[in-house]
Amino acid sequence: MQRLKTLGLALGAAAALVIPRLVPAQGATLAERPCRLSSASLPAAFGRCGELLVPEDPARPDGPKVKLFVARIASQSANPRPDPLLIITGGPGQSTVDFYLEARFAFEPARRERELILVDQRGTGRSAEGFGCSVPDDLALETAGPQALESFLDACLAELRHDPRFYSTSVAVRDLDRVRAALGLERWNVYGISYGTRVAQHYLKRFPERVRSIVIDGVVPPDLALGPDVAREAQRALDRIFERCAADSGCAAKFPGLPAEFESLLARLAASPVDMPEPGARAGVAPARFTDMHLRALVRFLSYNQATVALIPLLIHQGDAGNYEALFGQARTTLKGLPESLSFPMSNSVLCTEDVPFFAADAGDGLDKTYLGRRLVDATRQICTRWPAGEIDPDFKALVAEPTPALLLSGSNDPITPPTYAERVIAGGLHNSKHLVGRDQGHGLLLVGCTPRLLREFLEKPVPNELDAGCLALEPPLPFFLSPLGPAP
Repeated sequence: MQRLKTLGLALGAAAALVIPRLVPAQGATLAERPCRLSSASLPAAFGRCGELLVPEDPARPDGPKVKLFVARIASQSANPRPDPLLIITGGPGQSTVDFYLEARFAFEPARRERELILVDQRGTGRSAEGFGCSVPDDLALETAGPQALESFLDACLAELRHDPRFYSTSVAVRDLDRVRAALGLERWNVYGISYGTRVAQHYLKRFPERVRSIVIDGVVPPDLALGPDVAREAQRALDRIFERCAADSGCAAKFPGLPAEFESLLARLAASPVDMPEPGARAGVAPARFTDMHLRALVRFLSYNQATVALIPLLIHQGDAGNYEALFGQARTTLKGLPESLSFPMSNSVLCTEDVPFFAADAGDGLDKTYLGRRLVDATRQICTRWPAGEIDPDFKALVAEPTPALLLSGSNDPITPPTYAERVIAGGLHNSKHLVGRDQGHGLLLVGCTPRLLREFLEKPVPNELDAGCLALEPPLPFFLSPLGPAP
């Protein structure tokens, strides 16, 4: 995720608007059936599923319809609480169902007393019928050159059977309230992660009476334009990783010149890219080309999670020594299924409606001093010269000012949504809140240590100031790998 903006006056005006309360959805029903949820090699989950037809254009209720996939995961209690937990994932473009299957153990404490509601946002996962297109599954904006990106855009737009103008957050929150009404719920609790924190905050802004409590993890402030600050925050996170290695006796002894090795490796790959053979590839199949841009993208995504941060010093050191095997293996797994390729059209619709139009004219200034450079800003601007901007509420960029109990979660070394973003949201009006920061943790705190238990405790008693989160301070980051066998004993 990301940030920045120059429309200070325009955003200030938006913040001063009186926020209209939308009329809650009425009358829709959802026919549910027992279902088995599965994705790739993840263990399956069982629940009740259904599809809800919603207007593609909210202003034309009798016009074309979009199917929303909804799943309800039963509580472990025979008498669950009447206010379940709605889960909203990130990307933009990830499937909430797939996210749940990956992170399900973290929601088990919350599921003791509450059902879980999963909605694949329109344009994602099982709600992407008619709004998908064929792009490489390793598509990353850092590595896609301008010509290739242009061809992907043209081909993608030609494949769409739905209007991309109606795949924005402002439309998605109306979908969510239609789901709530169809399930017969008066209120629910809301958990959002990464881009999902933007959706969660806007839902709270639109339907405050329907939200009992809100938990936002890896917080994106509403007034932030995602994009220009990504490179700056990624550089900050990498600098802190290098500093942590230098302060660790084992890591410092094993990798004493890490920043210089990284610069050396980038320069060598820029001058002479290397071939990355595919294991078991058929004869005559050309190997993939690994460039400095692939290394930049790889390091950015490895920086998200402390489990992969632990590999960064070793991978850089081995690569600088000319040993690319581990680097290639990590690239094959990490640079697959990125947000851009998970739902390229939905991601474009969000960025071109809610972010790129709010970029400052000088958004790319100074980014050449970061390891990512200007490529992300330039690529998103290129996309949005061709991709249509969509529906956006007039107060979309206003910070949320509601008394709803809120729990905000951050990692101190998050490379895309730093803790300062959560503090910005609190200062903007989410005052009945508590902000938890995981020491040296990355993007998304839900899977860290005692956070699942804290989530349950907050849902049971949403009084932020009474939540005892001392256990989180005891959770250290994973130690660095000093060899392919792992950390030192």
